[in-house]
Amino acid sequence: MLEARNLAYRYGKQHSWLFNDLDLRITPGEIVGLSGPSGRGKSTLAKLLAGYLPPGRGSVMVDGRPLPESGHCPVQLLFQHPELAVNPRWKAGDILAEAGPPDAALLRDLGIEPSWLARYPHELSGGELQRICLVRALAPRTRYLLCDEMTSMLDALTQASIWRTVLDIARSRELGLLVISHDQALLGKLCHRTVCYFQSDHRSSACFPAAKPSFVRKAFPVRRDSPAARTDTWAPPPPPA
Repeated sequence: MLEARNLAYRYGKQHSWLFNDLDLRITPGEIVGLSGPSGRGKSTLAKLLAGYLPPGRGSVMVDGRPLPESGHCPVQLLFQHPELAVNPRWKAGDILAEAGPPDAALLRDLGIEPSWLARYPHELSGGELQRICLVRALAPRTRYLLCDEMTSMLDALTQASIWRTVLDIARSRELGLLVISHDQALLGKLCHRTVCYFQSDHRSSACFPAAKPSFVRKAFPVRRDSPAARTDTWAPPPPPA
């Protein structure tokens, strides 16, 4: 289980706390959505959960143990802007090699062309570079994947393709996912549950999906027992017991 206990964070003593006494649990195979207004700390929370930032107070644990200080972290974070998560002087093949030899089947499933591996980040499109980052994040030892607006900058077809692959991998490997997004329709379709820790009144609450845009309905059709059901049959995997 990925667990945050009593987390608090602020950017320096001169700033207010972005959040305080925040608790969050994600079990293996569970897909959790996180929504809330911009600038309230969602991305900062993701960086704490993945070990990029140390908590001001509280702790982050995986199966009751702190995140490792070196080596591969079992919690991986995918950023909204992949160009900020790679070394611009490295070719895509070198970026992938950071996490070990890439899985050939995963490269194929994500539509990554062999020619991409010889290119620098600026020579790839945003969608192509995000796929490279996704393969790197999905190393065999990864157990939790944090997706911070991972596909929000991409076109609808690329979004659908990437999410289908991620969901298939999450099911097969029982990965826990945290999906951070402003898109309530997407969260409502992908996630077993969605929480809002960053409302204006600073209280956690359940979030409910808005009307689904057409690409969400086509790429991720709702369940028949959903209030928004029409004629589609796709459904996310059931939450783990």
